[in-house]
Amino acid sequence: MRLSLISLELSGNSNSFNLSPNFALGIKDDGINFIQNIPTKFIWCRAICLNDRAIGCISLSSHSKHDETRKKSAELGYVLASKYWGKGIVTRAVKQAVKVAFGELPHLERIEALVDVQNIGSQRVLEKAGFQREGLLRKYILLKGKTTDMFIFSFLSTDPQL
Repeated sequence: MRLSLISLELSGNSNSFNLSPNFALGIKDDGINFIQNIPTKFIWCRAICLNDRAIGCISLSSHSKHDETRKKSAELGYVLASKYWGKGIVTRAVKQAVKVAFGELPHLERIEALVDVQNIGSQRVLEKAGFQREGLLRKYILLKGKTTDMFIFSFLSTDPQL
């Protein structure tokens, strides 16, 4: 299985937008809308591809648009088609993304990720990718209508790459 992180772009060729049916953006119009909004939502975004087929997405978003003091940090986010969960794919993608992002964004010093305390799988992904759990953010975010505790993880540009 060959894993790659590919820039999300639109072209006139309809075959260039090739998503797995199990990917969250499987509806072409939703995918096109997502890709068109990348420049406003993310500072870095790639499709997670397995054997050249998009099965997920990994991105970095910046807080610096709203808070100048945080311009050297970014928040990691990822989504993967459920069919591919538990196979180590996201862990590999996160490791690749960290390496590439620090190379492409030299001003970046910190990548952080917020994870629902109930999401053990995502916590394991980050730990295996070398992220450090920094703490618990109590009643931090509203998820599915419920105030939820989140763990915060980070990876610094000075941390050893795994």
